Amino acid sequence: MNTKDTLLDILNDIDDSIDWKEQKGLVDERILDSFCVITLISDLEDAYGVEIEAAEMIPENFNSVDAIWNMITRLQEKL
Repeated sequence: MNTKDTLLDILNDIDDSIDWKEQKGLVDERILDSFCVITLISDLEDAYGVEIEAAEMIPENFNSVDAIWNMITRLQEKL
């Protein structure tokens, strides 16, 4: 039910001026600041029923839509 499109909807709610599909350095290039990341984590946990622990909160997991999606699917597989 919750797909990659859900992820894009969540990101667009944070900032709809960003081309999320093309952007590759969301954290490294400071497109997502710490407040946005915390908001994103909360939204992802609610939408996908996963728990994103502190160890997952690294730039590599949040630098692109694909990286975020890979983290979500990996966490869902642990459920």
